[in-house]
Amino acid sequence: MALWGGRFSTGPDQAFKQFNDSLPFDYQLVEQDIVGSIAWAGALRQVEVLSSDEYDQLVAGLNALLDESLENMASIANSGFEDIHSFVEAKLIEKVGELGKKLHTGRSRNDQVATDFRLWCRQTAEQIVTALKSFQGALVELAQRELGTILPGYTHLQRAQPVLFSHWCMAYVEMLNRDISRLSDAIDRLNECPLGSGALAGTAYPIDREELAQQLGFQRATRNSLDAVSDRDFVVEILSCASISMMHLSRLAEDMIFYNSGESGFIELADNVTSGSSLMPQKKNPDALELIRGKTGRVFGAFSAMMMTLKALPLAYNKDMQEDKEGLFDALPTWIACIHMAESCIRGVKVNADATLKAAQGGHANATELADYLVAKGIPFREGHHIVGQLVQVAIAQQKCLEELSIAEFQSICPQIDDDVYPRLEIAACIAARQALGGTSLPQVRTAIQQFKSKG
Repeated sequence: MALWGGRFSTGPDQAFKQFNDSLPFDYQLVEQDIVGSIAWAGALRQVEVLSSDEYDQLVAGLNALLDESLENMASIANSGFEDIHSFVEAKLIEKVGELGKKLHTGRSRNDQVATDFRLWCRQTAEQIVTALKSFQGALVELAQRELGTILPGYTHLQRAQPVLFSHWCMAYVEMLNRDISRLSDAIDRLNECPLGSGALAGTAYPIDREELAQQLGFQRATRNSLDAVSDRDFVVEILSCASISMMHLSRLAEDMIFYNSGESGFIELADNVTSGSSLMPQKKNPDALELIRGKTGRVFGAFSAMMMTLKALPLAYNKDMQEDKEGLFDALPTWIACIHMAESCIRGVKVNADATLKAAQGGHANATELADYLVAKGIPFREGHHIVGQLVQVAIAQQKCLEELSIAEFQSICPQIDDDVYPRLEIAACIAARQALGGTSLPQVRTAIQQFKSKG
């Protein structure tokens, strides 16, 4: 059944019907459509379009339909209706008869779908915020567990300076903080109710739209009916949040894939997030992390597609907007699945502290500390930087670490270097020196962990 047939002498052909119908994907809005319809029935009762008895019958029918629909969601998609709105209306008429036809009074599918979609987005986004916070908790637990573990920090994928493994964990906690903040802001902006905006000009009935918004859990009603039915900024914002967050997850995945490699051997992933090879029995592949990295492109694609769909649409509603759902319906479940999988990887990981320490001690990662030592001796940093570069060449030529050079070898390049250089070149000293806010010293990392825990 279509909701618009009176104007037409013939129905759509099968090819157009298949092309046009959105029920195969918007069936996921059945709960929101029924909840919104119950609220709308209450608004119609207040303006005396419905009697109290009619209202009671409609609400009873809608609640019964909701229970039935939630029990068998998959069957809705193949029921042959144009969209979720026509499905709900037809099934309601089956339950309450002609009275069901009164429910759509003063309402359009334009404000109806905008309301349904905002309700679905709000509910799903709140679930994602919860998942992100849980993932943060897993990272903080790992940071606490590995508080003394030293890891080589990298720039350009080359060993740069030693850091605490816990500092690495807390870096991703900071990224997730921003993800949560962005998504929470997006939830606040989408939390406006379009219901009562009609097709584009507003409803002709004296509906109290602020009260209606409150009944549906919105913070406020939308202020302009033209904008309300055609606004999909909230979809763009959520997809933007998803894309940025997936980028963070992908970076974490790439770090862990590298740390898990035989060339690094810094970590070992748990069996429950890895798989083997059909040919090579020794393999233990980081499939969960690789899939996180791969699925990031799907989410980016949904964001780009939504921007392209909206970029040239005139006011108000256009059928192009039907393309707002499939990308989001795929992107958000993908996002939340990746968050859960990343958390599983973190909770099950084993860290090889001996391997991370050995790697941190290699590659002359204490060179910057030696330059700072020279600054303390009164040598300008730029000159000290040059001197240390020369000493690194000496060490490389002899296949030594900097701390293995003799005093004579040090002084052949810089006479100001004395025996007190050796304690400064120890790996623990390099870590301990980073005492400024946000640094990798043990007190700073411990403070970051405590601040997160106290905030939670």
